[in-house]
Amino acid sequence: MSDDCIFCSIVAGDIPGRIVAETDDAIAFLDANPLAPGHTLVVPTSHRQRLADLDAAESRAVFDLVHDLVPDVEAAVEADALTVGINDGEAAGQEVPHVHAHLVPRFEGDGGGPIHAVAGERPHLDDEELDDIAARITD
Repeated sequence: MSDDCIFCSIVAGDIPGRIVAETDDAIAFLDANPLAPGHTLVVPTSHRQRLADLDAAESRAVFDLVHDLVPDVEAAVEADALTVGINDGEAAGQEVPHVHAHLVPRFEGDGGGPIHAVAGERPHLDDEELDDIAARITD
């Protein structure tokens, strides 16, 4: 736990949260500043800032809870679909330095875009650049 982390405070019960699901290693609660009705956050119960900080069991716990909640969140608000996203690091838009997955209900005509819209202008990469990047990732 981190003393100055709002999500750790919710996990510990020190501040209220609208908890919708909980396991030993992950907890889900409604976002206090939702992008849509039903916007839910899923976090590990241990303080971990970035995805790479999670061990395999913590990662499974978070993603298992995401998997279980998607149909429940959609049904609760009668959503047409749901976007799942993680901002991993400050440059990616992570505002709270504690791993959290966003489950954002989507509705026909809601004006939201696809996940591809979050990164701004797309780079123009040729085959050689793509091959080089793929090789660096697999090394």
